[in-house]
Amino acid sequence: MSTTRTSGAAPGQGAAGAADTATAEVELIIGGMTCASCAARVEKKLNRMDGVAATVNYATEKAKVSYRGEDVAVQDLIATVEATGYTATEPAPVHPVPAHPAPVHPVPARGATDSAPHDTQDPGEARDEARDRELKTLRERLLTAVVLAVPVVAMAMIPALQFDNWQWLSLTLAAPVVVYAGWPFHRAAWTNARHGAATMDTLISVGTWAAFLWSLWALFFGTAGMHGMRHPFELTISRGDASGNIYLEAAAGVTAFILAGRYFEVRAKRRAATALRALLELGAKEVTVVRDGREERVPTARLQAGDLFLVRPGEKIATDGTVVEGSSAVDASMLTGESVPVEVAVGDSVAGATLNAGGRLVVRATRIGADTQLARMARLVEDAQNGKAAAQRLADRISGVFVPVVIALALGTFGVWLAIGAGVTAAFTAAVAVLIIACPCALGLATPTALMVGTGRGAQLGILIKGPEVLESTRRADTILLDKTGTVTTGKMTLLETRTAPGTERSDVLRLAGALEHASEHPIARAVAEGAAERVGTLPVPEDFANVPGLGVQGTVEGHAVLVGRAALLARWEIRLPEELERARTAAEAAGRTAIAVAWDGEARGVLEVADEVKETSEEAVGRLRALGLTPILLTGDNRAVAESVAAEVGIDSAHVIAEVMPEDKVDVVKRLQAEGRSVAMVGDGVNDAAALAQADLGLAMGTGTDAAIEAGDLTLVRGDLRVAADAIRLARRTLGTIRTNLFWAFAYNVAALPLAAAGLLNPMIAGAAMAFSSVFVVGNSQRLRGFKAS
Repeated sequence: MSTTRTSGAAPGQGAAGAADTATAEVELIIGGMTCASCAARVEKKLNRMDGVAATVNYATEKAKVSYRGEDVAVQDLIATVEATGYTATEPAPVHPVPAHPAPVHPVPARGATDSAPHDTQDPGEARDEARDRELKTLRERLLTAVVLAVPVVAMAMIPALQFDNWQWLSLTLAAPVVVYAGWPFHRAAWTNARHGAATMDTLISVGTWAAFLWSLWALFFGTAGMHGMRHPFELTISRGDASGNIYLEAAAGVTAFILAGRYFEVRAKRRAATALRALLELGAKEVTVVRDGREERVPTARLQAGDLFLVRPGEKIATDGTVVEGSSAVDASMLTGESVPVEVAVGDSVAGATLNAGGRLVVRATRIGADTQLARMARLVEDAQNGKAAAQRLADRISGVFVPVVIALALGTFGVWLAIGAGVTAAFTAAVAVLIIACPCALGLATPTALMVGTGRGAQLGILIKGPEVLESTRRADTILLDKTGTVTTGKMTLLETRTAPGTERSDVLRLAGALEHASEHPIARAVAEGAAERVGTLPVPEDFANVPGLGVQGTVEGHAVLVGRAALLARWEIRLPEELERARTAAEAAGRTAIAVAWDGEARGVLEVADEVKETSEEAVGRLRALGLTPILLTGDNRAVAESVAAEVGIDSAHVIAEVMPEDKVDVVKRLQAEGRSVAMVGDGVNDAAALAQADLGLAMGTGTDAAIEAGDLTLVRGDLRVAADAIRLARRTLGTIRTNLFWAFAYNVAALPLAAAGLLNPMIAGAAMAFSSVFVVGNSQRLRGFKAS
C-alpha cells in the first residue's frame, strides 16, 4: 500500500508554487533486511538525506518516508537504499479503478466457463508469494541443518559415541550445515562488509566460520585429526592443546539453532501479513451491476461510484453504498464484531464485505476502492504496524551500534585470555561465544511482533489502533470525556413513553398521533411515527394534513380532527391539558425529554415523551471504564437537566457532568482538564468532536461517526458500542505490557549473557541455542495477544 500526499500550497498558488513547498510521503518495500541492525542502517542512511524523515520497520519490511518534493524524488530514495546494500520498491496501488467504465460482461449461463483473461496480479499477492518462497527455502535449510547437526552435536557431547575417526564424519556432516544451511548469513555478512557495515548476520557468520575454519586447521595441521582422538564435552573452558580441539558441533549447532529462530520469525511475519490481506480480501470478488434494466456480472474492481448493483440473499455487499430498493438483515460481524444482524431498508447505508443475510437489495455505490470502510480499516492497521513506539526507537539505536561494539568486545576477550596465559583454545572459544551470544535479534523483534499481533487482534474485534505512540497514552490516561449524543446515547430521537388521559386507550393515542406524524419529515415526528408503528402495527393514512411551523401538525385521521404538538398548539383551539397530563408533561421536560401533546375532537387525550435514548450498553461501559482506573465525565451541548438525566441513567455523578458546551468550546474543556494535571481520553463521533479528539491525550472515535472524527482519533471503534472503548484501552495496555516484557527479556538477556561468554563460562553452541531461544520467546510471547478476548 502506497500513499503520496502533497501539502503546503497556499490558496491561489499554481502548480509551481505548490511544488516549491510540497511535502510528499511514500511507503517503500525494503528487501534484503535480515535483522534489526539492517533496518537501523537503512533508516540512518535515508535520514541523512536533505529534507527526508524516514522510519524503517524490520518486522513489516517497509520504510515510511516523508520528503520535500523539490529536493528529493522517489528514485533518489530507492537509490540510497540500494547503495546501502538492500533493495527498495514502491508498491503499485491495489485494485486501480479505471477512469472510464470498463466493458461489462453479461452473467454467463449456468455451466459456462469464464475465459476472460485474469487481471494483473495484485502486488500484495506477489509479495506474499515471495515470502512463501523465502519461508520454503528457510524450511529446507533448517531441515538440512537439523538432520545433519544432530549427530555432530551428539558425537561431541557423548564420548561413548566417539568411535575411531569420528571427527572426520563430523566434518563431513558439518560442512553442508555451515556452507549451505548457513549461506543466508554469510551472503548478508558479505554484502554488508562490501558497504563497510556490520549487522547481526556478521556476528553469526564470523562466529560460525571461525569455529569451522579453526576445526579445519586442527584436523589437517594439528593433532585433532589423529586416529583415536577423543573430545570430552565440557560446559566450562579448560586449558589444553589448541591443535587438538575442534568446534564443529558449535558451528553446526549454532547454525541450526539460529536458522530455527529465523524461520519462526519469518513465519510470524508472514502470518501477520496474511491477517492483513485477509482483512482486505473479505470483500466480494464479483458484483451484479444493474445498468439499463439489465443485470450484468463484473469484477468488483470495475465498479464505479454511482453504479447500482444487486445483492442477493447470502451474497457479500460489494462496496459501501446506500440501499435504494428492498430491505434485509445484514451481518456486519466481519467488520464490527457485532453478532446480531442489522436491519436495513431504503435510505440506509451499508458497508462493503458485509453479508446480506435476508432479502434482495439494490444498492447505489457511494465509495469504492481505497475509500471504502474496509480499505480504510486495513490502512489504519498497516499504518499502526509501520509505526514505532519510543521504546522501539531506542532499541533500534542500540542495535545500530551494538554490532561493532560486540566485535570489538570479542577481539578484546581474545586478547585478554591470551594475555593471562590461558592459551589460544580458551581465548578463541570465549571470543566465539561472545560473538554468538550477543546477536540481539530479540531486541529488534520485541516491539514489531507485539504491535503486529495486537493491532491484528484489535481489527478482528472492531478496534483500530492508529500507531504505537497510542499505547503509552492508554497507560497514562486517568480521565475520560464521553460525548453524549451518538456516544452514550443513540443520537436518534426515540419514542419512550405514552401517557394517556383517563378513559383513553394507549393504542388509540399511538395510532392517530403516529398516522399524522408519519406525514411529517421532522426528526421528532419520525420518532413518534416509528415508535407508534412498532407498538400498534400499520398506521392509517390521514385524510387531511397541515404543518403548523414551530408548534406541530394537525389533520384528519379516521374522521377525527387530530392535533399533535406543543401545548401551545392545543391552546390555539382552546384545549387545555387535564391535571394528570400536565403533571406528566412537566415531569418529562424536567427530565430533559420532549413532551408532545395529543388531542382529537376538541379534547386532550395524551402526552408522548420523546428523547435521545441512552444506549443499552452505556451503563455497563461506564462501569468498565471506571474499573480501568478512569474517571468518566459526560460532555454535552444540551441543557443541564438533560445531561444530568442521562448521567444518572449510566451511573455518572452530577459533579462529573459538563453541560451546555458549544462545539468550539470542547477543546477548551480538554485543555482545562489537562492544565489540572489530568491525562485526558475522549470518546466522540461527530464533526464537532474532531478538534477535541485531536487535543486529547487519547482520542477514541466511534467508527459509526463522521470521517473527521475518525481521522482525528487515535483509536477507532468500528462499532457504536461504548463497551468497545474499554476493550480498546485494555487491548492497548496489554500490547504495551507485552512490548515491555519483550524488551526487558532482550536487554536482560544480552546484559547477563555477554559477561558470562567473555569469562569463558559459555560453550559457543550453548550460546547459540540461548540466542535463538530469546527470539523464539519474544515471538511466542507476542503471539499470546491473539488470545485477547473482549469482556
